[in-house]
Amino acid sequence: MDAPTHPTLLESIAAWVLVVSFTLSLLYELWRATAKSGVSKYDSMRSFVSGLWLYVLATVVVILLFLGVPFAAWVGLVFAVLVIIASVFYYNPTMMLARKPGLFDWIEDLFYTGLTFVVAALLLLEVSGLTLA
Repeated sequence: MDAPTHPTLLESIAAWVLVVSFTLSLLYELWRATAKSGVSKYDSMRSFVSGLWLYVLATVVVILLFLGVPFAAWVGLVFAVLVIIASVFYYNPTMMLARKPGLFDWIEDLFYTGLTFVVAALLLLEVSGLTLA
C-alpha cells in the first residue's frame, strides 16, 4: 500500500486562499440574491442556486489540494486560470455592469479576482518546481 501523500506548503496555502476567496464570493452572491434581489437578472435566488456548481467544483479542488493528490496543483492551476478568464471576460463586462455595482461590489470583485491570481501564482510555482525561500 502506498504511503499517504501530503500537500506541499504552496498547495496548502493555495487551498486556504481558495477557501477564503470562494467563501467571500458565496456570501456576496447570497447577499446579492437576497438584499439586492431583482436589481438584475443575476440577483435572484434562482440565479444563486444555479451558480452553486462553481462552489462545488471549488470545494473539490480545495480537497484535492489539501489531500496532496499528485495532480492537484495542475488541477488547481487550470481551475484558477479559468476562473480568472471568466471573471475578466464575462463577469466584469456582463454580470457586474448589469448589477449596477456600488463600491462594495467592486471591492468584493477585486478581492475575489485578486485572491484567484494569488492561487494561480502559488500553483504555477508549485508545478514549476520552484519554492519560496
